Amino acid sequence: MRPPKRPIHAVIVWIRRQPPKVKAFLAVVSGMAALVLLRAIVHDHDNLFVAAEAVHAIGISVLIYKLMKEKTCAGISLKTQELTAIFLAVRLYCSFVMEYDIHTLLDSATLVTTLWVIYMIRFKLKSTYMEDKDNFPIYYVLVPCAVLALFVHPSTSHYIFNRISWALCVYLEAISVLPQLRVMQNTKIVEPFTAHYVFALGIARFLSCAHWVLQVLDSRGHLLTALGYGLWPSFVLISEVVQTFILADFCYYYVKSVVGGQLVLRLPSGVV
Repeated sequence: MRPPKRPIHAVIVWIRRQPPKVKAFLAVVSGMAALVLLRAIVHDHDNLFVAAEAVHAIGISVLIYKLMKEKTCAGISLKTQELTAIFLAVRLYCSFVMEYDIHTLLDSATLVTTLWVIYMIRFKLKSTYMEDKDNFPIYYVLVPCAVLALFVHPSTSHYIFNRISWALCVYLEAISVLPQLRVMQNTKIVEPFTAHYVFALGIARFLSCAHWVLQVLDSRGHLLTALGYGLWPSFVLISEVVQTFILADFCYYYVKSVVGGQLVLRLPSGVV
């Protein structure tokens, strides 16, 4: 006699059988429900941004554990780590010249650990680096973000270089994960520690997006005018939404894999 399916497993099976439009609708509804829940239980929405950076730091810690325990960097994108280091360094510079708070401390810790991961991949574990799979050209990310930052940046009273730098780190953060997704797309099999790291990125991106959306709602749109005028306020929100949806598909398969008790995540064709 077959044991009864757990309710969450039955829900996942039902969702998997739905057409793409229904899945997209369910994803939007789930995101809105999560925002409503966060708005109800988190009174200071600045804590969401702190939580996002803390979750990102936890994800990096998972990578460090993988590198130290398994002595391999297979499945990890060096280019995503380098892009992460770039936007963190730029954001740290902006923090020092524009503001100095707990975000600066969290970014500093995350940058140090990211640089350590880069060092391990480039030198200590170079023989296990899957360079042929990590084939997303890094300039496909850097050049468009730099050009966009030149034309769309804050209109605050800060120096023009600082405003462009601020915009650059926002745009880079939004799509810095693309090389990592390319690696997973090429391999189709994601080992546990790398999957945990990418899932942590997805959670961090969602919390960051929730922070901005709830701040705009709470201020009744005044936050957008405080950021400046022109296209910049809209592009900030678009960047937050984009970086959330880029990882949404992976997070779905991650949860499905964990619920199914699978240690290794196998991605179907067309995912990421």
